[in-house]
Amino acid sequence: MLRTMKWGIDKYFYYPKRDRQVLLVLITLAAMTLLVIYFAGDPSDIKAADGAGTTAAADSMASKAGQPAESLTAREVHLEPFDPNTADTAQLLRLGLAKWQVANIVKYRSRGGVYTSKEDFAQLYRLTVKQFRQLEPYIRIAPEFRPASTLYARNRHTTPYPTSALKAERDSFHRAYVKQEKLNAGETVDLNALDTTVYKKVPGIGSYYSRKIVEYGRRLGGYVSTDQLDEIDHFPTETKVYFDVKPTAIALIRINHYPLDELRHHPYINYMQARAIIEYRREHGRIDDLSVLRLLDEFRESDLQRLQPYVSYD
Repeated sequence: MLRTMKWGIDKYFYYPKRDRQVLLVLITLAAMTLLVIYFAGDPSDIKAADGAGTTAAADSMASKAGQPAESLTAREVHLEPFDPNTADTAQLLRLGLAKWQVANIVKYRSRGGVYTSKEDFAQLYRLTVKQFRQLEPYIRIAPEFRPASTLYARNRHTTPYPTSALKAERDSFHRAYVKQEKLNAGETVDLNALDTTVYKKVPGIGSYYSRKIVEYGRRLGGYVSTDQLDEIDHFPTETKVYFDVKPTAIALIRINHYPLDELRHHPYINYMQARAIIEYRREHGRIDDLSVLRLLDEFRESDLQRLQPYVSYD
């Protein structure tokens, strides 16, 4: 064996010089190839790939669960005192709330919603018990957002209880006031008054429904019938006998000129119907009578009948 190895070494050294140079170049290239393969397989790259795969899997799980992916990924949470009525978007996100939860808070406040207590904030959609208990110590409701009734509750024990004479006088005044404000049988108020004070005179109508009557009347452009009160959710129909409709100027829809957004703003025209009107005007020109819309699938006869008093063809 030693003779064989010696023969091989001797054979190498007896190679021509040019062949030895080629052999050295091949050995060098092989060594460089091994180094490239070694460094290309850096474990850190594998870990990074695994991390990306985990994130992608989390996003997939979130989409299948029907909730945003950010709720499944860890975000740095910075707890600090906040008022849910005034906190801005950045602060709410720092508290660990999801973007869609913050959007719900902003939407709720833009519609006039107010958080009067911590319990109100606990009603936030998909807020877990763990999240609420974490945030509860930091919730600060400013005094101006608390119910006004708390002012009387705070002074209840400091105000002397009235004597029997004063109490009787107060009760008498209260009965006279109620009798004076509420309508008697046969009396009516104008439905187009659009005044909450007027509507509160109707027995069975308080602040909530008086406000709803005003809001719906403004959206309609005015009432043409007391039966339109039935279009208000859960309206007490027994109170309709106290309303009448006096002649008044109705805000009309210029059906040949209004763009899509203005058409769909009216309660009697939905988005699909507004688009159908725009398309009819584009293809056929002016609309001189609502009867031409009977040919469209978007309109029923009842839709056209209730819309008729509100249409102008100028």
